[in-house]
Amino acid sequence: MPRVLVSDKLSPTAVQIFKDRGVDVDYMPEVGPDKEKLLSIIDQYDGLAIRSATKVTEKLIAAATNLKVIGRAGIGVDNVDIPAASRKGIIVMNTPFGNSITTAEHAVAMMFALARQLPEANASTKAGKWEKNRFMGVEITGKTLGVIGCGNIGSIVATRGVGLKMHVVAFDPFLSESRASELGVEKVEFDELLARADFITLHTPMTERTKNIINADSIAKMKTGVYIINCARGGLIVEADLVAALKSGKVAGAAIDVFEVEPAKESPYFDLENVVATPHLGAATTEAQENVALQIAEQMSDYLMKGAVSNAINMPSITAEEAPRLKPFVKLAEVLGSFVGQVTEEPIKEVEIVFDGATAQMNTRALISAALAGLIRPQVADVNMVSAPIMAKERGIMLSEVKRDKSGVFDGYIMLKVTTPSMTRTIAGTCFSDGKPRFIQIKGINLDAEVGQHMLYTTNADAPGIIGLLGTVCGQNGVNIANFQLGRNRPGGDAIALLYLDAPFPEDVLAQVRAHQAIDSAKRLQFDVGLT
Repeated sequence: MPRVLVSDKLSPTAVQIFKDRGVDVDYMPEVGPDKEKLLSIIDQYDGLAIRSATKVTEKLIAAATNLKVIGRAGIGVDNVDIPAASRKGIIVMNTPFGNSITTAEHAVAMMFALARQLPEANASTKAGKWEKNRFMGVEITGKTLGVIGCGNIGSIVATRGVGLKMHVVAFDPFLSESRASELGVEKVEFDELLARADFITLHTPMTERTKNIINADSIAKMKTGVYIINCARGGLIVEADLVAALKSGKVAGAAIDVFEVEPAKESPYFDLENVVATPHLGAATTEAQENVALQIAEQMSDYLMKGAVSNAINMPSITAEEAPRLKPFVKLAEVLGSFVGQVTEEPIKEVEIVFDGATAQMNTRALISAALAGLIRPQVADVNMVSAPIMAKERGIMLSEVKRDKSGVFDGYIMLKVTTPSMTRTIAGTCFSDGKPRFIQIKGINLDAEVGQHMLYTTNADAPGIIGLLGTVCGQNGVNIANFQLGRNRPGGDAIALLYLDAPFPEDVLAQVRAHQAIDSAKRLQFDVGLT
């Protein structure tokens, strides 16, 4: 009988579901925050069910000799070392949509609390002071609400804002004009949102691009007297910069549900009267707790008892019967999507996926989901194969699928064509007998290239000296090139280069490469080549 440890406070519903499905479960919420205790017992379990209090580190994963699945009741998995889990072959699952409404409602509640100074007024009144003139609030109606991140939760907040007769402006690289129109919001660029919004609410995941998105520079572009709400992730805001702005009056008030370090037993926010602080309550309603508990218990039980995988961050959702043949091509589709997602900075309008030969006979729905997950993941880190199609639809991305008989030398291959407002990108790949994904065409240029963990991709006009140039820059900066692959469409035409590296390409060296007139573009790429 598989054994699961529930190391965070989950609804009793979860425990009962595990038992009903034939899983031996230990409910020990006190263990999650106790790193040493958890480390000493984790090797006894096949599954670990958590929320945010348990930190699943590389050290913990190394000690988890029997662990097969980690289930996060909620959407955020930044407390799990996913690369370490992937390398160990441990599946990481989440529940993408179980608490979306609850989190959105909390953000709206925080906005009202700020506008009318409700916490301070409550404390004053209960103290018998009756300071009616002290608590002069502002109206919500007619104000401009800026929503940073208009995905699942952000779009709910946006529609609530529209219902409150606010003018809603949204910044999201994936938000299409048609989706914005459907929501009743105005799509704007980041700096325009900062300049126009009276209230700013954050609903973007924590990624390399969004970390510290609210800082001294961005605050300087805001209106004086703006209000800021963060119910997403603490690391989106540089806390010291926001505290300074709150003290100076540049920011009139802030509502903070998430912190850089949690649990937040102390914080510079706590000394400020114009800050409303709550202990990560975004998903804390009875309904949300029941939803995510039920979902994660069902998902983990289905995997441990039947081998079925759903809502996995690092594993495609495929049945046990399909796995042997489909898995390599699921990985291929994800890699192709990831390639385009990493080199594309504009909003994506259309995605066409061509299945040629043997791939047209496979479960293309899983392959499409994998491609979309790879495409979106550079912007939304916790997207998975279940949520990716929904996110693509929400962003107004038009999706088309083409199946055709074998048309070339390969038994089967997948081609991804992505259209943005200014360009179309194409990439194709296949899997050989070893099951490893390979690039066979980029920008219409044929080649045979393996997928490396760390790569540099450059485009240029075909001319002598490009490889020498790249080698010189790398050599001068101590960057080791493990291998490289070249391709061109014709002599003197378009050419590409793929460099295989031992580590991520340094940002300062990348700037040097881009500075050369001979190089049209240069992008560093990273792929999870270990997960199959």
